[in-house]
Amino acid sequence: MTNENKVFEWGVRYPAPAKLNLMLRIIGQREDGYHLLQTVFQFVELCDWMTFLPNDSGEIILENAISGVENDNNLIIKAAKLLKRETGYSGGVRIQLEKNLPMGGGLGGGSSDAATTLVVLNSLWNSRLSQRKLMELGLFLGADVPVFIFGYAAWAEGVGEKLSKISLKEQWVLILKPDCHVNTKKIFSANDLTRNSKSITIDEFNAGQVVNDCLSVVCKHYEAIEKALCDLSAFSEARLTGTGACVFALFNSENLAIEAELTLKDKWQTYLTKSSNKSPLFA
Repeated sequence: MTNENKVFEWGVRYPAPAKLNLMLRIIGQREDGYHLLQTVFQFVELCDWMTFLPNDSGEIILENAISGVENDNNLIIKAAKLLKRETGYSGGVRIQLEKNLPMGGGLGGGSSDAATTLVVLNSLWNSRLSQRKLMELGLFLGADVPVFIFGYAAWAEGVGEKLSKISLKEQWVLILKPDCHVNTKKIFSANDLTRNSKSITIDEFNAGQVVNDCLSVVCKHYEAIEKALCDLSAFSEARLTGTGACVFALFNSENLAIEAELTLKDKWQTYLTKSSNKSPLFA
């Protein structure tokens, strides 16, 4: 069954998985200020969970809303309203959210929640929009939303929306979340951010070119992230995902990943998980 024709049901818990950026290069900037990127997305099995219940009133209701996030700014509600406007659907929905992904961590939690909302409601409301159309709608909500609708590990270009399926090694992952919240806008507007990296090929990435151009700027502004990278690098190559705050390392064995977590869990918020080339939403 392809992503496009998977059928979803009311009242079932569906995952909104995290993503990692395995590398991130900034190769230019458009006139509108958006940065042109090369990045590699891979999913992990760490997920938020969402349940969709019918609501004939026409209202979009989010239960257990996220503390500190107004409804008008909540990507879940914005996604449901966008789909409702696009399709003219007259009914509503009640959405229950189990939030596990840290806010402001660079794991794409809000974008993933929005993507799961679009994909599942497209099925439940019998809207029959194509995957491509859903990805176009998702881009209105954020540059990371389309990859979660795409549903496969991807080589990404443009502002992150030009996606090509890529097959990557699936490994154990240890993620550390420093106690800080990165302001992405601040990082991307920094004067000393590299904006002219040379484009690379997938072969060059596979050969080990995994730089994140945001890393030096992020570490300059957030000392805790630099410390987390240092601690994690004692066990495996430590990387920043997106603009952070989360850092991660890949491991070839579960035992090595567990050993690292046991050492670091008293100092950092840790998440032990596995990477996946196919989104858990479509698995």
